[in-house]
Amino acid sequence: MFLIAGLGNPGKEYENTRHNAGFMVLDALADKLGADISEKKHKALCGRAVIGGQKVILLKPQTYMNSSGESIRAAADYYKVDPEDILVVYDDISLAPGQLRIRAKGSAGGHNGIKSIIAHLGTQEFPRVRVGVGEKPPRMDLADYVLGHFSQGERKIMEDAVKEAADAVMEAVEEGIDHAMNSHNRKKDGQA
Repeated sequence: MFLIAGLGNPGKEYENTRHNAGFMVLDALADKLGADISEKKHKALCGRAVIGGQKVILLKPQTYMNSSGESIRAAADYYKVDPEDILVVYDDISLAPGQLRIRAKGSAGGHNGIKSIIAHLGTQEFPRVRVGVGEKPPRMDLADYVLGHFSQGERKIMEDAVKEAADAVMEAVEEGIDHAMNSHNRKKDGQA
């Protein structure tokens, strides 16, 4: 069994903000799989699906980003899922909008949601799909940037990235994280 967690903040005011890229990917994945992510459990909205014969739990923590680990730990304990079978999808300001980066493990890289997950799981050895939302402009507050909405020009790029990230998650479950990394870890056209 896999636990697939998309990170974000609950509430209408945060919908479609940069920090909610993980929620956006989970919603796209649920649409692809015909799953419903609405059961309230483990301080999250949960759903169930099957990818390539493998049972998966879809999880959207409702604890707010900086406490995501509480929800993920509760679900992992309940379903007896090991960290290497917990796939986390989240936004990354160090990647250009729409760029994906998939890793089998790694540090938090300054992301508070990932810091919380590492603290609660006691390890950084869990796979993740990072979705680029672009670097914050100089002199802009980081919180204002990540809680802000995508520009008109970024929206189409992000729609495509969300679909690709959902595909990458399915590939990671079906074919393994290395296969997904080889397929999706590349620069977008014209990006350094």
